[in-house]
Amino acid sequence: MYFSGMNIKYSFIIPVYNRPQEIEELLKSFTSMQADVAYEIIIVEDGSTISSEEVVKKYSLKLPLVYFKKENSGPGDSRNYGMQRANGSYFIILDSDVVMPSHYLVAVEKFLATNKVDCFGGPDAADQSFSNIQKAINFTMTSVLTTGGIRGKENAVKDYEPRSFNMGISKKAFLKVGGFGKIHPGEDPDLSIRIKNEAYQIGFIKDAYVYHKRRISWQKFYIQVNKFGKVRPILNSWHPQTASLVFWFPTVFSIGFIISILLLFLGFSYFLYLYLLYLLLIFVTSSIENKSLLIGVLSLRATLTQFFGYGFGFLKSSYYIRLRSKKPEKIFPELFFN
Repeated sequence: MYFSGMNIKYSFIIPVYNRPQEIEELLKSFTSMQADVAYEIIIVEDGSTISSEEVVKKYSLKLPLVYFKKENSGPGDSRNYGMQRANGSYFIILDSDVVMPSHYLVAVEKFLATNKVDCFGGPDAADQSFSNIQKAINFTMTSVLTTGGIRGKENAVKDYEPRSFNMGISKKAFLKVGGFGKIHPGEDPDLSIRIKNEAYQIGFIKDAYVYHKRRISWQKFYIQVNKFGKVRPILNSWHPQTASLVFWFPTVFSIGFIISILLLFLGFSYFLYLYLLYLLLIFVTSSIENKSLLIGVLSLRATLTQFFGYGFGFLKSSYYIRLRSKKPEKIFPELFFN
């Protein structure tokens, strides 16, 4: 349910690039949204060659939709484009590959009624309809065992940085900090840090989760986490107060894993046993959470892919950015939009 002809409180901002099938699923989920406040959905077509316009037209009588087309300039700039044209007092940023649970806005409204924050986010979850690979990657991206729960676990909200697949920001904060930057990925933690620097409060809403589909292959997953690794030293150089030894963990893990295998050939097996114990914990935990031994096995591959991809991306970026003081735009042009 939605309300028209009223003051709009929430503007959902959704950039899309060549993925009309994702917009179809996302908008379909919105038709079941429970809401006692007015909202709008702004779709920003970011220079797509495969348009979502017909999908938007299909749902235009069911939902409060606004559709914009623009030249390709990346997701961060497209989100800014949408927020500059939005009518809400809060902007909620979504990725096109999420599906909304019907209670999402109810959870947000309940939280904001008692918590005065200008930025908020919620976790991502795996729906039962997801593929086994999607569920395994979701476990690896969200588990306390693998990422410390930084993408949204209650025991990790102290230093929480909302991610742009599920991120809210007040109009006031947006106007103050100027929105997303040109880097991608990494534009969302950069924005969160700048919001914190302006003394705005950030909140984590446990029940405002989205189902994050991540249509991705193992190769694409490696490329994605490798970019995440490259981005972090850049963010640390921009915001030195955020640097932490914790970010080195995937690099140390990956190099140590290789060394432990080499030591095995020299008769030293102790270190490899420690890794196997950790991986066994991953397997058992994922198998229990997902109620599937197969997903437990796939979670092992996802964990190693994530650690090696992120770890060596972080190491490479640290070498060029921290040791050689190179400009990130020159070394990693694929991470920036003009």
